[in-house]
Amino acid sequence: MIAVEIEAAGAPIISAVCYCDDCQEGARRIEALPGAAPMLDPAGGTAYVVYRKDRITYRRGAALLQPYKIRPDSATNRMVATCCNSPMLLNFDDRKHWVDLYRARIRGAAPPARMHVCTRFQLPGGVTSRDVPRYEGYPVRFLALLLKARLAMSLERWQ
Repeated sequence: MIAVEIEAAGAPIISAVCYCDDCQEGARRIEALPGAAPMLDPAGGTAYVVYRKDRITYRRGAALLQPYKIRPDSATNRMVATCCNSPMLLNFDDRKHWVDLYRARIRGAAPPARMHVCTRFQLPGGVTSRDVPRYEGYPVRFLALLLKARLAMSLERWQ
């Protein structure tokens, strides 16, 4: 039986793999929990599917989600299902309008990665797919997609 179920409606903003040092540290901490599955790919990346916050619904088990922070003052919460130590998503304490679902938590066919971001933090010797664009930081296209989603949310509120 599934104890935690999160529904994402509509198309995602983007599907990406992040190699930043915070995502690597967060993944290492979660992987160290009893029974937790591996999260990092061989190059140190964590795969996410990014959705608008207003398109996420907690269907079951929201009370089982526990936030993990790398630093106490961080706005980023890595939400883990306490029943099985499965990482579910990243959300934020501040006004960010998106949620990052861990790609491995998506049932069915998850969208393929469209970009690799923050590859300057990639682990030595790690290999990433050359079929997907790679960026040392956050590319303008990534930021533009987030802005487009924010504008769409604002327009929908006014209708």
